[in-house]
Amino acid sequence: MMNKKTVKDIDLKGKRVFVRCDFNVPMDENQNITDNTRIVAALPTIKYLLEQNCKIILASHLGRPKGEFKPEFSLKPVAKELSKLLDREVIMAKDVVGEETIQKALNLKEREIMLLENVRFHKEETENDPEFAKKLASMAEVFVNDAFGTAHRAHSSTTGIADYLPAVSGFLIEKELKFLGNAVNNPERPFVAILGGAKVSDKIGVIDSLLEKVDTLMIGGGMAYTFFKAQGYEVGNSICEMDKLDLAKSAMEKAKQKGVKLLLPVDTKVGKEYKEDTESKIVKCTEIPSDWEGFDIGTETIKIFTEELKTAKTVVWNGPLGLFEFPQFAIGTNAIAKALAELDATTIIGGGDSAAAVKKAGLEDKMTHISTGGGASLEFLEGKKLPGIECLLDK
Repeated sequence: MMNKKTVKDIDLKGKRVFVRCDFNVPMDENQNITDNTRIVAALPTIKYLLEQNCKIILASHLGRPKGEFKPEFSLKPVAKELSKLLDREVIMAKDVVGEETIQKALNLKEREIMLLENVRFHKEETENDPEFAKKLASMAEVFVNDAFGTAHRAHSSTTGIADYLPAVSGFLIEKELKFLGNAVNNPERPFVAILGGAKVSDKIGVIDSLLEKVDTLMIGGGMAYTFFKAQGYEVGNSICEMDKLDLAKSAMEKAKQKGVKLLLPVDTKVGKEYKEDTESKIVKCTEIPSDWEGFDIGTETIKIFTEELKTAKTVVWNGPLGLFEFPQFAIGTNAIAKALAELDATTIIGGGDSAAAVKKAGLEDKMTHISTGGGASLEFLEGKKLPGIECLLDK
């Protein structure tokens, strides 16, 4: 996957180029974009194509409109934001593959940019329908995939289109592969991985794969309680996957065999109920009261994790360590983000909620790399092949 052609490896001068971006950005109820990170991440590729005098067709999904037009999922606000960031007009197409839109694409002049409407307004997109992919391809001469956030999906605009056009990556995918690839294949050691989030089931493959590679694995978040239960501890009302206890046990066993230091929380902040201002206290992980629920790592755990991180040279973090949406349970996640910000190490944040937590703490500039794809970065760390990258031309 590391050896794929990029926009620099192909002659693009004056060509019509179809670029799959990831403009799946959060918006408020008035369609105002609340975080434009993903749009900004696409700019280097778009600017390079402008320098090559390309005619540019941009495509993306937004949300989950489930194959039908829904105005709240329109990409119009994205076209507006892009026009502002690029300081030039981005033409907004009225649909995805209508005759008028295809004609507009074919008539684009050099350095003109058109953004298609949300590709997921068509169910054919997620079905990877070849006819739909063919229509997308008919607008252009080259396909550039720069949407790392959807690289783990085999959809018409991420892989299907590559059956009909020469396909290369943009700079964002190149950057993601470089950082994630080096971390996985050639990390500077000690290599520490931090895994959080709610469920063990979401991360089993990743845990398994990382135990082959890391020196230390830290586990926090909701999934820690499944590990506690696997050791016979009471977890109260905490989130716990009873059907995954054997998997937790075998992960602990594997860590032992591989000589990997597996660090689980030693204390936890529990709350009476799932709400922001609930009564809370810190207890040992072996002493969670039966009618309380664990929502964060405790102060002793923060100390142990922070101390362990001080010697790290490569850190990959995926998943928050507590219910970080509520300030009183964001303390663990914020403390670890702060610890990473102070390291002299390669720090990689695996997209999704961990990226949101780092941004919320105002520390994104202090990290080496924040991935734009939560699910894609997880699958990459798991060693899975990503269809949106597999389909690109090899160097």
